Order: sequence, then structure tokens, then C-alpha cells
Amino acid sequence: MHFNPKHIPLIGFWLCALSMPVFAQDNTAGKLHQRANASMCANCHGTEGQTVKDSSVPSIAGLPRDYLVQQMQAFKNGTRPATIMHQISKGLSEEQIASMAEYFAAQPR
Repeated sequence: MHFNPKHIPLIGFWLCALSMPVFAQDNTAGKLHQRANASMCANCHGTEGQTVKDSSVPSIAGLPRDYLVQQMQAFKNGTRPATIMHQISKGLSEEQIASMAEYFAAQPR
């Protein structure tokens, strides 16, 4: 088979087009992983971070990302008192806290 240099742009196009589903899967997998991490909060803070009306546990959906990170760090280092959150937060990495904060910040209030 003879190689024609005119086909280089076409080859590049097809390589990019064929790789797009891989990038989409990576993003989808990341979002699913983020949601799975955030689901551990549902028992107390409600599905998607929205508690039932008049709950003593606050809703966290739609709160600013930086505020959520700050509060989780305060639970983790013991500067914010809690009944259970200090124990839960100590088991989370900084990356998990940031990911979960991003997830809940994106939820409707």
C-alpha cells in the first residue's frame, strides 16, 4: 500500500474522533466515583445533600464548595465540635473532601 502525505490530516481526524469516547468514559467514571463518595453522606444529610423539612441535620446541597471544604477540615482537625462528623472526616483524604464539596456545591439548594 502506498502512503500519501495528503492523508495525514484525515488520519489525525480519525485518531481524535476515535479517542473521544475514551475521554467521555473517563469523565463519566470520575463523576460516578464522585457521586459514590458523596453518597456516604446521604444517611444523615439526605439524598443529594437535601435533608427533610425541620431536620436537625443541615442540608448541604448548594452550599459553596470552599465553605464545605473549610467545615470538613474543621471537623477533621477538631476545631468544630461534632457528634459524628469528626470521626467521619478523619477517614477522608483531602482529595475526597474536595471532590465531595464540589459535588454538593453543584446540587440545587
